[in-house]
Amino acid sequence: MSPKGMDGFYIKKPIVAAYKNLLCRTLPRKLTLVTKRTETKAENMAALSLYLLLTWIFLLSLFRTRFVELLCHADESSALMEFKRSFRTDTTDLRCVYPKVHSWSLDGSGDCCSWDGVECDEVTGRVIALNLSSSCLSGTMSPKTTLFRLVHMESLNLAFNSFNFSSIPYGFGNLSKLQYLNLSSSDFSNEIPCDILQLSKLVSLDHWAETLYMPNMSDFVHNLTGLKELALSSVSLLSPFPPMLANFSSLTLLRLDSCGLPNLKVFSIAGNSNLSGFFPKPHWGSPLKSLYLYQTNFSGEIPTSIGNLSLLNELTAWGCYFSGSFPSSMGNLSRLTELYLDENNLQGQIPVSFANLTQLYVLWLSYNYLSGDSLEWMLTYLNLSYNNLHGDILGALESLNLNSVLDVNYLFTLKNLEVLVLSYNNISFTKSFINSTTSKLAYLMLDSCSLIEFPQFIGYLSKLKWLDLPHNRIQGIIPRWIWNNSKESLRYICLSHNLLTGFENNWNDIPLPNLVYFDLLTMLDLSNNTLNGTLPPCLGSIGPMILLNLARNEFDGMIPHVYPDVCALRMIDLRENRLNGIVPRSLGNCEMLEYLNLGDNQINDTFPFWLSGLAYLKVIGLRSNSFHGPIESNLSQLNFTSLHILDISNNNFNGEFPSNLLKSCHAMKVMVGQDELAYLDIIKSLHWTNASLGISMIYAMKLMNKGTKREYAKILDVLMAIDLSNNKFEGFIPELTGDLKSLRMLNLSNNLLNGSIPPSLANLTVLETLDLSQNNLVGEIPHQLAHLTFLSVSMSLTIVYQD
Repeated sequence: MSPKGMDGFYIKKPIVAAYKNLLCRTLPRKLTLVTKRTETKAENMAALSLYLLLTWIFLLSLFRTRFVELLCHADESSALMEFKRSFRTDTTDLRCVYPKVHSWSLDGSGDCCSWDGVECDEVTGRVIALNLSSSCLSGTMSPKTTLFRLVHMESLNLAFNSFNFSSIPYGFGNLSKLQYLNLSSSDFSNEIPCDILQLSKLVSLDHWAETLYMPNMSDFVHNLTGLKELALSSVSLLSPFPPMLANFSSLTLLRLDSCGLPNLKVFSIAGNSNLSGFFPKPHWGSPLKSLYLYQTNFSGEIPTSIGNLSLLNELTAWGCYFSGSFPSSMGNLSRLTELYLDENNLQGQIPVSFANLTQLYVLWLSYNYLSGDSLEWMLTYLNLSYNNLHGDILGALESLNLNSVLDVNYLFTLKNLEVLVLSYNNISFTKSFINSTTSKLAYLMLDSCSLIEFPQFIGYLSKLKWLDLPHNRIQGIIPRWIWNNSKESLRYICLSHNLLTGFENNWNDIPLPNLVYFDLLTMLDLSNNTLNGTLPPCLGSIGPMILLNLARNEFDGMIPHVYPDVCALRMIDLRENRLNGIVPRSLGNCEMLEYLNLGDNQINDTFPFWLSGLAYLKVIGLRSNSFHGPIESNLSQLNFTSLHILDISNNNFNGEFPSNLLKSCHAMKVMVGQDELAYLDIIKSLHWTNASLGISMIYAMKLMNKGTKREYAKILDVLMAIDLSNNKFEGFIPELTGDLKSLRMLNLSNNLLNGSIPPSLANLTVLETLDLSQNNLVGEIPHQLAHLTFLSVSMSLTIVYQD
């Protein structure tokens, strides 16, 4: 509402503006320059007196104006009064809260802007908003209603009144400035008039009513593109539903509960993280086959009426905020083949009626709060990870409690099961089972299940492609039998973070049992165990392998030199073993290599300058070995195009500061955007019947940061780091170091560097940690470094000052 005087009258802004202009024209300019010594006290006093006189005249004119300018316009007061007289008030209506129109009267000042539910513009005095929700109105709205005379109105709320199931009158198109319109639950009926769909400035439209219908959705989609909130619950949508959301880029709330949608087959609003709403409540026999709601802000319970979608094939609603339990009516979805409801807040038991879902082959319910008994389904994909399940899983996989035994015989009764995910449950398996190689199980994921031994049924899975058993407590040797029947199909083996000590055969007798026979093996991760022995030459002969991770074991001997001309390896992690010898030159054949970490071993070699020929190499980790010698300054052909991280710390490198090495790090010279966080990783796709899934293998390593060795379990792609510390490099820090604009970590400590700190380091505007300590640097710290706002205060500089 506008500011008012004592008696409700209003001060016009144009008069204020006129007064300002008058003062600007009349007052002497010297009044604003009172500090000038040339002015006299008399001149200042005269100017001040004139200012006070004009102010007094202005206030008198305002006082008079307040009595002649009414805030509310007479034509709008009259229109509102006629609108009031066309209805009666019914306080018995359960929707009635307070009859706002009782305060409307032309007696006294007749100021309609002071009436309940009415809001006026502060400048023009025009009615811009009318809120009569729950105001006990009862009657029929005439097509000639005076409401349509309020053409300046921007917001209209008539919700929760009773208009006797009359039609919404034609004429809303007159209210062309309308932005908010709410006619919900007001007993309107018949068709929503087309002129409402011409209100192009609408940002919120709420027409919740079971007696309304909308015949033409295309006009709706075409005109109301600025909508932020749309609620058409229970409105019958009689025309085919267009791909509307592509036009509604501002939409944050959507409600289409019980809207009919007679021809809708695919409905998708997925990926709109700002869009809130509730699960549709279909009361119709809809032909809907695919419903995609994933990664939205939808919440509430899954309604019982979902069982009416008898033709539904796929329901994808993961990553939302749905809560409550599963309605038993979901058992009516007999044609459902894929169900994704993971990452919600669902709880309770899975209903018995799910046994009717005989076509279901993908079920993903991980990251919920499910409990109780589950059932036997003929599935292709089952993901029940991150739950608190117990009782019968997969029908008769008995006693899956937090510390219970799972009867694997029933796995072989599920003839179509291809993917089984039971990760993050506390389970074990029975040892007696039916010997069968007919199972279709291809992907087995048992991450963090507290297993203490290899489940024996694994040895009979002849079609196994993906074996994932990390973060368990499996002890002892790796038996050959676990892949006796699957070595020709296995693509991924992960046994990391267990207590494994060795192999049934030693490496030199071609263990595992024979890696060469793993024709399709692309990923092998045996890290974080206590495996020992030497690495077999056949490791470098597996053509399709892209990931090899043997880090944090007790392997010794030399790294095999056999890497074929066609090498697909993208990641090699052999850190924290006892490997010695040199870096095999045949690694230069691995043209796709992105990550090489040989840190914390006993390798005795010179700098592998030939790695610069690997165009995709992003990470080089050689820390804490016995590398030695100079990194030759005359190697002008070095070209580490994609390098993000270079760690050669804690070695015996010497000679001049490796300027050409830093000069060749071209990726560090380009600022990287931070719009979306991404990690250095390998994306691997899993494929099974009619579906697929992308798995990310994220790179990890240790780096020295702020004087502390830190484990980076995930490496952001914006992280650029150079660590040359604890070597014997000599000479000056070159000015070209300042060209590496995207560097975030630079550690040159504990060397023999001399000279001054180059001011060009101030160009490293995203630098977070800089360590130049324990060198022979002289001079002052450049004042330009004070502008590095991201730089850690623990910069740790040791400067030798000279007079």
